[in-house]
Amino acid sequence: MVWQNESSVYRAALLLAVLLVGGGCTSTVRTTDPARTASEHFLQSQAVAEAVRQLNIEPMRDRRVFVDADYLSSTDRQFLLAEVRAHMLEQGVRVTDERAEAEVVAEVRTAGLGIDRSDMLVGIPSLVVPATAGQDGPVGAITEVATPELSLFKNIRQRGFASVAIVAYWADNGEMAASTGPFIGQTFRTDWWIFGLGHQIRGDIPPTERD
Repeated sequence: MVWQNESSVYRAALLLAVLLVGGGCTSTVRTTDPARTASEHFLQSQAVAEAVRQLNIEPMRDRRVFVDADYLSSTDRQFLLAEVRAHMLEQGVRVTDERAEAEVVAEVRTAGLGIDRSDMLVGIPSLVVPATAGQDGPVGAITEVATPELSLFKNIRQRGFASVAIVAYWADNGEMAASTGPFIGQTFRTDWWIFGLGHQIRGDIPPTERD
């Protein structure tokens, strides 16, 4: 009888501890998973900015210029166009949104915008293993179970690339007024894990540090 009383006391104490810890640590965290990560956006946008900075806009200074994007097809065309227009304005070009008012038409093109990625793992990667559902699931149903990754060393390298060029011509006669590029901008981010040392990051985009 004494043993049963002591057991009841232990269970009550354990329940009280769980309630106290749980009550003190309750929180709500909201997370989102957009289609592209912030790092991917920065890798792409900063590579574009680096490429655009190299464009020589001097021949179009003080001219009314219409920026033509008809030959530019890319998922990131809006940022590329905005960066080109900003660069022109900073260099004294008078950008106009009306082709009929322009002295010069500047056609923007790109050879490519993208991110290259390479991974390396020393250890055992995560594996997806099929499993049969238990009593709570449909009879004979097959589910998938992912095993945890066990790594001694892991490395993920990402490099952003952007190419940009401009050819400009006089609006009244179609003769070439200027040509600059193509120029290439590059960015990088490297993530690596060493067993026991945790996660380390290097790169030239936020929130990394330049290597």
